[in-house]
Amino acid sequence: MAIVNLQNVTYKYPLTETPVLQDINLQINEGEFVALIGPNGAGKSTLCYTLAGFVPHFFKGELTGTVEVAGIESHESTLSEWVLNVGLAFQNPFNQISGAKYTVFEEIAFGLENIGVPREEMVERVERALELTDISDLADRSPYSLSGGQQQRVALTSILVMEPKVLVLDEPTSQMDPIGTREVFAVIRTMAERGMTVVLAEHKVEWIAQFADRVIALHEGKIHLDGKPGEVLTSGLLDGKGFGISRYTSTAREAQKQGLWPKHKELPVTLDEAVQGFDRR
Repeated sequence: MAIVNLQNVTYKYPLTETPVLQDINLQINEGEFVALIGPNGAGKSTLCYTLAGFVPHFFKGELTGTVEVAGIESHESTLSEWVLNVGLAFQNPFNQISGAKYTVFEEIAFGLENIGVPREEMVERVERALELTDISDLADRSPYSLSGGQQQRVALTSILVMEPKVLVLDEPTSQMDPIGTREVFAVIRTMAERGMTVVLAEHKVEWIAQFADRVIALHEGKIHLDGKPGEVLTSGLLDGKGFGISRYTSTAREAQKQGLWPKHKELPVTLDEAVQGFDRR
């Protein structure tokens, strides 16, 4: 059953003439993990903001078409109502920390306080969220004393505790080292395994290949490809358009030209897939 439904969606930012999203038609089912890929300027962030209600409620501009999440149409909802169903994580977790709380526990409880959740229930939900994202040991730390990866995990936990139906992430690991990236993807995987619908804009295709159920490639504001990770991430239709291609895909493609990779065999995206493909034992 589709929880996200976009029909003929076109959007222009204020004081611009060229749409950054053009005629987007997209349905996402409950519990699906969808990754958005594309070169800079393709419209990934804007699509994330549209799903999260920031377009049109915060950024304004001109939005046409239908944006519906969990049975609610964006034009018929306020942003404060919309965010109860959709949680958004930004690229920089520092921008998502309130600055009003002294500890991680209080920071994660902040959203629940704002909607009037009873104290006993609030404490239970925060403790449960801390355990799910494996940061219970950070509960008494200051959010500002944490590493980038830890701060992003706190930001994601702050969203998880609100129990939204859809989680939208706009390149949450773009500023992180491999350790921080691994930490954040572990949290995202936990959320997806719990049945939350996840929409992730990301450049790191090897991680996408491991976790996503579906990949949507955006180019110049339009959906260029939509399908299973292995099909989209290795497609020749991405060539020359600014998409990030896995080093393992590129290597296997060159090997295929030399007759070292069978033409009938799918190209790899991850290291494990490449090792298996080149293994001649």
